[in-house]
Amino acid sequence: MEKACADVFPLTTDSSEKQEAICIFGTGDFGKSLGLKMLQCGYSVIFGSRNPQGSSLLPRGAEVLSYSEAALKSDIIILAMHREHYDFLTELVDSLKGKVLVDVSNNRKINQYPESNAEYLAQLVPGAHVVKAFNTISAWALQSGTLDASRQVFVCGNDSKAKHRVMDIARTLGLTPLDQGSLAAAREIENYPLQLFPMWRFPFYLSSVLCVFFFVYCAIREVIYSYVKEKKDTTFRLVVSIPNRVFPITALTLLALVYLPGILAAILQLYRGTKYRRFPNWLDHWMLCRKQLGLVALGFAFLHAIYTLVIPIRYYVRWRLRNGTITQALANQDTPFITSTAWLNDSYLALGILGFFLFLLLGITSLPSVSNMVNWREFRFVQSKLGYLTLVLCTAHTLVYGGKKFLNPLVLRWHLPSAYILALIIPCSVLVMKFILIMPCIDKTLTRIRQGWERNPKYAQSALNGKSDI
Repeated sequence: MEKACADVFPLTTDSSEKQEAICIFGTGDFGKSLGLKMLQCGYSVIFGSRNPQGSSLLPRGAEVLSYSEAALKSDIIILAMHREHYDFLTELVDSLKGKVLVDVSNNRKINQYPESNAEYLAQLVPGAHVVKAFNTISAWALQSGTLDASRQVFVCGNDSKAKHRVMDIARTLGLTPLDQGSLAAAREIENYPLQLFPMWRFPFYLSSVLCVFFFVYCAIREVIYSYVKEKKDTTFRLVVSIPNRVFPITALTLLALVYLPGILAAILQLYRGTKYRRFPNWLDHWMLCRKQLGLVALGFAFLHAIYTLVIPIRYYVRWRLRNGTITQALANQDTPFITSTAWLNDSYLALGILGFFLFLLLGITSLPSVSNMVNWREFRFVQSKLGYLTLVLCTAHTLVYGGKKFLNPLVLRWHLPSAYILALIIPCSVLVMKFILIMPCIDKTLTRIRQGWERNPKYAQSALNGKSDI
């Protein structure tokens, strides 16, 4: 059926072209929403219900019958109900033989049952062709039409013809079906909607640990030290001053951690002399989280920019400005203009602005709507070349901000250096290692390895025979 889906509800169902009939078992929210969408796209919809006379609020134009009667009306039956209600299907085994049963159910917990719902359904009705699909689409998205965030539909099943029929229906509804293979993949498909930010957990935990560590570190140096040594109450710094140190430090550290796993992977490939061996699980997961790490780092950079903009309106800053002006006026003194300080200050601001601009560019190009519009070479140029340039500018921004203070012993408090010195450890290490890797003698070998060359071909042969961890 190659009919385009309309966005308006059909006033009538009359058509000179015969409509394909779809049966839906279940008259809940999802079943009603899916039936309405199918009616809008030109399908004839028959609902199966345990109480046909009591079913209400169903889409106009749909037919409501009992389960046994509805099963005879269509070769494709969508089960829009929970697994707990599948038992009645054993009474319809003969009617469902050879039909396509589409399981759309989800569980309340990950791995709630020993087998997936779709596999359980296949055991109940062994003569039917069970297909898992549509479980990642919400009833609200179907009703409102806002499918942009959940347009993908994972489909799996043991019968290829049945799968293709369900995938054709998904395309007609304006969805994007993705074939996940046999019915054994149903467990993973059912677990997918239950996962809460699976790729964001590591970035969130890591950024939280960094924030807490640097906040406590700065509080010790700037608040507790002042109270113990000088008897000054500087707790007001906990609100703006210290967060405005923590946010840029965390952003710079996370940005460096985006590019560190790629460097570690290159070192491993050079050490092993091949690309045909898996990376350690921790490194593999780290590399998969790089996009999320970068976006979290961009969020902290945004916070730093906002906090910096409010500095001139702070009471403490205005008090120091007025107090300094009055003191100089009473003493008839002025502060001499120092050209080197002006250069450092302007350079520090310019590097920060340029670094933040490129940071924004990296974040924008990582969005699917933008990345889908560029080819792989363009995407790699932005994320790799401009990414390292962003890291260089942000690191230089921190270095220029510190200036001569990094080497000044007066900056130490309880022998603790400034937090900005700690922030430079990982970025500088990443840049140094990257500089070594791009040296021609090393880059040439690494390029050959990534093109398939191996230092020990005999090991590759044993790997193909199953004697390695490939």
